[in-house]
Amino acid sequence: MLTAVRRIPAAEVLPVLGLLLVGAAALGPQPVLLGVGWLAVVTPRLVAVDLAEHRLPDAIVLPGYPVVLAAVLLQAWATGAPPAAPVLAGLGCGLVLLLLHLAGRMGFGDVKLAPLLGALAAAVLPGGAVLWLVLAFLLGGVGAAVVLIRRGAGARMAFGPPLLLAAWAVLLLG
Repeated sequence: MLTAVRRIPAAEVLPVLGLLLVGAAALGPQPVLLGVGWLAVVTPRLVAVDLAEHRLPDAIVLPGYPVVLAAVLLQAWATGAPPAAPVLAGLGCGLVLLLLHLAGRMGFGDVKLAPLLGALAAAVLPGGAVLWLVLAFLLGGVGAAVVLIRRGAGARMAFGPPLLLAAWAVLLLG
């Protein structure tokens, strides 16, 4: 995460700060903010890279695993919730996207991002992981329709932005 923090382009500083403030205001002081902080730092960069290159770089996504795991486990410990619930929810989200990847319909970067977003969503809202998946696919469907209309059949669409937007929506509901 420190590498990602040192490399925040100047144009992304305000969006990062805005996401940090929105996340903190929506959730208040709780341990899951550690994971939300990581998400705020990486969201603008992931959106920019995915839109430009249709990939979600491992160097940005993978450092989130220990951060999000710590955040959801600390959240469970602080609230008395079962710690396995958000972890299993995140794994389930990853499995759904992995199955789509194996069918040739999803990039592997999306698969690697899904457990992180699903676990955070589950940590802040009961049923949050399911809500996140449904919202991500609804937003992705709208995006796909726009891409289809503007670029025609066979055009590719970055799915990271709908995944991230859906995650922020669920976190704000939490």
